[in-house]
Amino acid sequence: MTSTRLQNKTILVTAAAQGIGLATALACAREGAQVIATDINAALLDKLAHASPGIRTAVLDVRNADAIAALAAELPALDGLFNCAGYVHHGSVLECDEAAWDFSFDLNVKSMYRMVRTFLPGMLDKAEKEGGGASIVNMASMASSVKGFQNRFAYGASKAAVIGMTKALAADHVKQGLRCNALCPGTVDTPSLRERIAAAPDPVQAERDFIARQPMGRLAVAEDIAPQVVYLLSDESRFVTGQVVLVDGGVTI
Repeated sequence: MTSTRLQNKTILVTAAAQGIGLATALACAREGAQVIATDINAALLDKLAHASPGIRTAVLDVRNADAIAALAAELPALDGLFNCAGYVHHGSVLECDEAAWDFSFDLNVKSMYRMVRTFLPGMLDKAEKEGGGASIVNMASMASSVKGFQNRFAYGASKAAVIGMTKALAADHVKQGLRCNALCPGTVDTPSLRERIAAAPDPVQAERDFIARQPMGRLAVAEDIAPQVVYLLSDESRFVTGQVVLVDGGVTI
């Protein structure tokens, strides 16, 4: 059943071909939004193109500023942006060379900078002209400035940077109608997590360990996270900005 919580809103989602991005794109479309679903994986994105009439797909490498600018030139001004693309590097500082560090920050942080810097002017202009508001949701993590985890050195540092960037954006543009919040999920059962489990020396034990750290006793699924993104993109969150929103199954109780 289609709802109207996001009716007449244009929302762009990165990394929308699988996992949390996919669940969010579908959820936003169900709530009446016109969704621009982007991903670097053209094959997976093609499957999403036929999932809903409210979804338009576009192949996008969020590490490519020219590609982002070209896409923005084709689109109307956005009401909402969900920066979901990211990468989990496994290892301590001793296993993190400069290439791994640079890639983590380029994808996890600088890509959001590129997206926001490109799309924000149009979002603010639309908010001013129409008297509404704009919302940006940045994917952070409980593994960040919130909590430290073993073997998440580059990832935790990059996601802490996302939280700092989110708060700065919120503070700079709150009077112009922008809300900006950071979403911090717990461990979510996504294709990315399954790849990390499969790469572990003992995959069975690795999965048990991931489950054990959630007090609720299970991994999250993408559909546990998507409703929170919908809320933050909708007018229901019109008085919420600059927040670190945890959806972690009780890990940080």
